[in-house]
Amino acid sequence: MLVLSFNLRAAITSLPPLFPELSSSLGLSSAAIAALATTPVLCFAAFSGVAAPLSRRYGEERVLLAALVLLVVGLVARGALPGWLLFPGTVLAAAAIALMNVLLPSLVKRRYPARAGLLIGVYLLSLAAGAILASLIAVPIFQASGGSVPLALGIWALPAAVAALVWLPQWHFRTVPAGARPLRQQRLLKVSRYPLAWQVMGFMGLQSLIYYATLSWLPTMFRDRGADPVHAGTLLALMNLGNAVTLLLIPLLAHRTRDQRWLVALTVACAAVGLTGAWFAPLGGAAAWVLLLGFGQGAALALAVYFTVVRAPNPVASASLSAFTQGAGYLVAAPGPLAIGFLHTATGSWTIPVVVLLAVMAGELVVGWPAGRPATLPEASG
Repeated sequence: MLVLSFNLRAAITSLPPLFPELSSSLGLSSAAIAALATTPVLCFAAFSGVAAPLSRRYGEERVLLAALVLLVVGLVARGALPGWLLFPGTVLAAAAIALMNVLLPSLVKRRYPARAGLLIGVYLLSLAAGAILASLIAVPIFQASGGSVPLALGIWALPAAVAALVWLPQWHFRTVPAGARPLRQQRLLKVSRYPLAWQVMGFMGLQSLIYYATLSWLPTMFRDRGADPVHAGTLLALMNLGNAVTLLLIPLLAHRTRDQRWLVALTVACAAVGLTGAWFAPLGGAAAWVLLLGFGQGAALALAVYFTVVRAPNPVASASLSAFTQGAGYLVAAPGPLAIGFLHTATGSWTIPVVVLLAVMAGELVVGWPAGRPATLPEASG
């Protein structure tokens, strides 16, 4: 699970620090770069919904292995022929990540329900490690290779291939809870009927919008403020380092408290203060502000994933809730990177985009507050 989750963000966070270089090397327009930033989130929305049916038919372990192979293919493709396959390769990689995003929480609930908080925190910490490393070394790899776009893009197929090899023995497992009916005979809970599912989905969607918008444009924002490319990439890595701290801590805290609404409020406050400081405060203090922003973002993701586990009555319902939450949630998030990029282009400043993101954070608190109350979806009938 650790080596698998390491690959959940590296293929994505390695791109934004290189946006200016990709634009000049491949002749991509500002609109094309904005579309590239949006592509992973759109794919998460499009492909999350197929994860639960596939897992019921083939088992989570086998679908996860197939997703890892698909991830390797996508990353090799976009690295080998970036001029032609940058977008198709990114689509394949993001589709694979979408499947893994959905199935890892339900796998945790199925195998280790009593240790869900710890295991969610551990795999999210590994996710953050991949995100940190990718954003930190993307520009140095590009520079050290003499400006090689294929190497800078394709190198991330290596950890994905390692994860596929490590996961290979899991092909023989199809974990079913003791006393339960076979996976394909269990009814799926129609989670969209329940307000609680919509609240969890809204929280996931808005926190994802904020994360991917800042992930996509934070390095460009700091470069516009005068930071050099390596410094801007380092600040993005620092944001992801903040993610790592709370991704591990928050699930443990949430698992020990019955009502998580206070955690939702603290999470949104941290992210709002950090984003405000990152743009409006002097550049010299940027490291502290992006770290605080990262704390809030990591906590929000951790809570969103945790809610898909604890708000469901059983592993099958958890997979359904996770698929709905991520499929519809990423559809909510998809316009974020594109809209923020267009707002910056239209206004020539980052002030309006930052204010819009702060307004989105207010909405995140509105939907996250009821999602954090102690409640559970009902069992599927029949």
